[in-house]
Amino acid sequence: MAHITLVLPFALPLPEFAPDLIRALQTPALGALLSRTSRVERSSGGDLAHALPHEFWLARELGLDAGGRPAFAAAAMRGFGLDPAGGRWHVVTPAHIQIARTHLMMADTRQVALDDADGRALFEAASSLCEEIGHPLRYGDAHTWFLRADDWTFDSASPDTVANMDLTDFMPKGVEAQVYRRLQNEVQMAWHAHPVNAAREARRLPIVNAFWVWGAASQAPAVLKPMASYAVPGWLAALGAQRLDSLAHLDQVLARDGLLVAGNLGEAGLASDWNGWLQGMQQLEADLFAPLLAAVKDGRVKSLRMILSSREGLLDVRTTAMAQRKFWRQPTLNLLT
Repeated sequence: MAHITLVLPFALPLPEFAPDLIRALQTPALGALLSRTSRVERSSGGDLAHALPHEFWLARELGLDAGGRPAFAAAAMRGFGLDPAGGRWHVVTPAHIQIARTHLMMADTRQVALDDADGRALFEAASSLCEEIGHPLRYGDAHTWFLRADDWTFDSASPDTVANMDLTDFMPKGVEAQVYRRLQNEVQMAWHAHPVNAAREARRLPIVNAFWVWGAASQAPAVLKPMASYAVPGWLAALGAQRLDSLAHLDQVLARDGLLVAGNLGEAGLASDWNGWLQGMQQLEADLFAPLLAAVKDGRVKSLRMILSSREGLLDVRTTAMAQRKFWRQPTLNLLT
């Protein structure tokens, strides 16, 4: 019998919309999992200037917390088969920055769709500029690169933390950050007339006109807790052993202890696209919540822990087969408020 922890980023809606969304949801399995529980806790996510609550939680759970900051870079590199080699590495995320009425804003990086060929072409253009100033750049996937900068100690937030926000509040500061900004400017100029961006403009896609540096780490545990992931950014998928293209083969995940991170609500949650959020939750009801409830009831899963998050906090819910026998507790989604 397995002990499963399910992490659901953006499964908690904004409080002002929650009552209407709960009424619209048809998710009886989720209602049972949230109502017939053995333990319920709420908490804030930590320093919201640097990471979202679920990112802080994952960093602590996986042993990737460095002085209160999530430090994902070295472990993610290993997931891509790259060697951190003892340096201080930073995750680099290609991005689209646009000018709002009064400030700069970075789009959700999920909306900057890059295939491998375009990602590698932009990477090569940036790599030579990084190498010139002594900062090697390594390729993980189209959306996930790694920059070595041992002397950069400034704090920087995760891409999801800054998405659709005023970048002024999140830009790195200090002498080292000036070097980063100069490099950023040089890469931006190299990408401005790049054929990849010219083709993107022709297809009316957001151009890749910046990169975001974050998640710095010098080392990582030799072995991480077993983790599977579905519909998550590449850096997060790299932390786990299983990358699921669908939830059709969930039994393979439930056969042993471990973490499952389902990220299909991320884009809708960041955009406050509540219709898309409802569709994502209904998909999870059919493909995840109902099978998990059945597995808990019949004993294949001994305990299920669910971590649901928003931008501001976490809901930590645990249930077991014994808890699901509490028939007097009527299924409700009120914990989502």
